[in-house]
Amino acid sequence: MKLAPSLLSANFARIGEEIAAVVDAGADYLHLDVMDGRFVPNITWGPKIIGDLRPLTKLPFDAHLMIVEPERYVEAFVAAGADIVTFHLEATPHAQRLLAHLRHLGVKAGIAVDPQTPISALVDIIEDCDLLLIMSVNPGFGGQSFLTRSLAKIREARALVADRNPRCEIEVDGGINARTLPLVAEAGADIAVMGSAVFDGLDPAGQLRALRASLAT
Repeated sequence: MKLAPSLLSANFARIGEEIAAVVDAGADYLHLDVMDGRFVPNITWGPKIIGDLRPLTKLPFDAHLMIVEPERYVEAFVAAGADIVTFHLEATPHAQRLLAHLRHLGVKAGIAVDPQTPISALVDIIEDCDLLLIMSVNPGFGGQSFLTRSLAKIREARALVADRNPRCEIEVDGGINARTLPLVAEAGADIAVMGSAVFDGLDPAGQLRALRASLAT
């Protein structure tokens, strides 16, 4: 299973050290939460910060756009160095067009769904997705508790992907820790995003290694 530490929870006064720590500990992706204060009630960063971070590592940048009208901004995030760009199904009326455009730009195209959005809403576009991100909390803030009903949603997504687009990876974001990580793995997730479980403390590398070890128990 791939682990994607979320830099939203990192200490930006020590961001270079914290990125190096989780890279050394075996992170597979770095997850970058982009929030606009409109689609979600929080504001984070834009393409410039992603561009400034890009030279610090060769790990894939997994940019999660929690913004309205993502079609207006995806090219800037690709130019900044994002390798995967994921937008919310709820944020645009033209999801299939935007998925195709992202793939045309040469990056992996991801679609995210909020807790209230059913997997059935993806039937007509799953074949255009490289990544399906299931939110297991309401998006906007780190440190929330995992919504247990997300496990059934992961299983439903696994069945859809197996039937219609086996190359699509399933990512889960929200409330992932040593207790919930094995559960989302068993349900069929390929990638887990973790913020506070990695960065809340003095040893992000050790915490990431411990999370990886929880998958073996």
